[in-house]
Amino acid sequence: MYTPNLRVLRLPFCDVPGPIFRALSALHSLSVIDLQFNRMMSPFPNFVANFSFLSVLQLSHNDLEGFVSPKIFEHDRLVTIDLHSTYEISGSLPNFSGHSCLQNLLVGDTGFSGTIPSSIGKVKSSKSLGLDAPGFFGNMPSSIGELKSLNTSKVSGLNLVRPIPSLITNLTSLEVLRFSECGLHGPIPSSTDHLIKLKSFAVMQCKGSGGIHPHIYNMTQLEELVLPLNNFTGTVELNSLWRLPNLFHLDLSNNKIVVLEGQDNSSMVFFPNIIYLNLASCSITKFPSILKRLNDWNGLDLSNNQMHGAIPRWAWEKWSTGPDFGHFYLNLSHNKFTSVGYDTFLPFYSVILDLSFNMFEGSIPIPQYSAVVLDYSGNMFSPMPHNFSTQLEDAYIFKASRNNLSGNIPISFCVNLEFLDLSHNTFSGSIPSCLMEDANSLTVLNLKENQLDGELPHNNMNKSCTLQLLDISTLNKEWLSTLMGMMVIVNNQTSAMLEQERHQNQVYQVTTELTYKGSELTFDKILRTLGFLDVSHNALQGSIPEAIGEPVLLEVLNMSFTGPIPSNELSHLAHLEALDLSSNELSGAIPLELASLDSLTTLNLSNNKLTGSIPESPHFSTFSNSSFLGNDGLCGPPWSKECINDATTPNVASNHSKKKYGDIVLFLFDGLGFGVGFAIAIVWRW
Repeated sequence: MYTPNLRVLRLPFCDVPGPIFRALSALHSLSVIDLQFNRMMSPFPNFVANFSFLSVLQLSHNDLEGFVSPKIFEHDRLVTIDLHSTYEISGSLPNFSGHSCLQNLLVGDTGFSGTIPSSIGKVKSSKSLGLDAPGFFGNMPSSIGELKSLNTSKVSGLNLVRPIPSLITNLTSLEVLRFSECGLHGPIPSSTDHLIKLKSFAVMQCKGSGGIHPHIYNMTQLEELVLPLNNFTGTVELNSLWRLPNLFHLDLSNNKIVVLEGQDNSSMVFFPNIIYLNLASCSITKFPSILKRLNDWNGLDLSNNQMHGAIPRWAWEKWSTGPDFGHFYLNLSHNKFTSVGYDTFLPFYSVILDLSFNMFEGSIPIPQYSAVVLDYSGNMFSPMPHNFSTQLEDAYIFKASRNNLSGNIPISFCVNLEFLDLSHNTFSGSIPSCLMEDANSLTVLNLKENQLDGELPHNNMNKSCTLQLLDISTLNKEWLSTLMGMMVIVNNQTSAMLEQERHQNQVYQVTTELTYKGSELTFDKILRTLGFLDVSHNALQGSIPEAIGEPVLLEVLNMSFTGPIPSNELSHLAHLEALDLSSNELSGAIPLELASLDSLTTLNLSNNKLTGSIPESPHFSTFSNSSFLGNDGLCGPPWSKECINDATTPNVASNHSKKKYGDIVLFLFDGLGFGVGFAIAIVWRW
């Protein structure tokens, strides 16, 4: 349907496809374009700069890309331009004229960069400025203080410099004031208490310093006070929060602030109904009794403090909820608690429960109504509870590494988990077959540094196993073929990332730790940018298996085997960038096919028993002598030893350029168990 006179187009949350812009380019009469929250994939539609009637352009939360023409911002009729959370677009702000009608300018969470022009102070009609894009730099213009009608101001920019501006105190209409990921520094101006309408005040991950002045308590309309990741100092008494009756979100985490309970005021009639309370790294030494007053909290972070002893039983009873209403997160990690203070099954529901890195003993406590993320790592928990599969029905991450867990791995873990880490314990016996055979959801399994034995389950892995990271302490060589056969199948699945849990701007990061050549590596994402295979320094014997050529996207290979270097198998690894076969018992000639791997930039064949001439190819000639040291039978360039018989010199390898990909990370580590074995970790993006 052709409607050339269409003036208003509002289709938010409608899954509108990107190609709609081809149709819009002919609708020059459009005044309002609202296509928010559609995740459209398309180049940015700069043609709208020519729409003479355009007053509202709302394209936030889409997957648009490309440079945004500054002419759009100079449009005389434009009142609202909302591009925030459109991460792949870029641009810069133009010089604004005094004729601009802009009221809402929102480019936060985009690739916008450059300076914030001082001419922005000419836009007297401004009500909402969303300049929270981290690419902004330079001085924050003082002219913003002239925008008397401004009610929302959000500013970011890692290279924005100047003290936290006192000019903002002239903006008495402000309701939202947020500085994030910026270079602003210094104390919060005491005159901030003039902002009597302010509801949300945030200085997040900047360079704020100085004490939290009592004038904060004069802003009685304040609903959010969010000051994490700065250098603020001094003390804050929780019992003083009654002076902010509307407060629902308080975050003082990761500063140099000391949070105290404060003077007990038993006559206190009212206390704010705080929903999110984040006090990580606030030098808290005692479990705050003020928490008795929080009836409807949704997120509580008391991590990285100095609390010790038992968690009070009243806390669990106070927090008791049913399966229909619960909390988003409870983080008590990195304290010195010794007792959970309750029975095995906790009487509450939380999406995330983090009790990691304390000194808890006894049985692992599990929320009675399940959870999504459960982290008990780094404690001294000993037995697992019996028959807890019902409590894991909704869980997809369970971490209990570095505890004192022993016995057989319970089959209760054979539920719908996606991430299971039981490493660094003393589990014994064999791995339950249900974890690896017909495992339709498990993608990360870490069982390294236990006392497991027996054979690995593998009957159905090629067909249905979804494992993408596997790290265990022993592995027999025969299982490598099954593993390699699985790799290409998994690579064809839909890509995704296990990164974090998110709820109303509250984020919980998911990490896992692997050991690589004696060093602990922590992954905060399941990556897709590497291809790595390391089976070096193991007790493996025999020749390199034929299946080594099946992971066709492999980029790095580090192995320990004997016998000849396989020619046909390695020729399939067209994307191989690094090959380390050093310090083995490899014999025979270097295959001609190896010289045909055009992506190869690092080669180490030293300390083997290889013989014959080194193949000739353009990139082989770039390798130094160190790539071939310790092979007395080799000859020819770049090795300094000349070949006596030219007949032994192979033909020059052909050049087959290939496009490089990286979708696999594969680690195979030292085997610490009995017999022949090695540990393995596979990381894919799914």
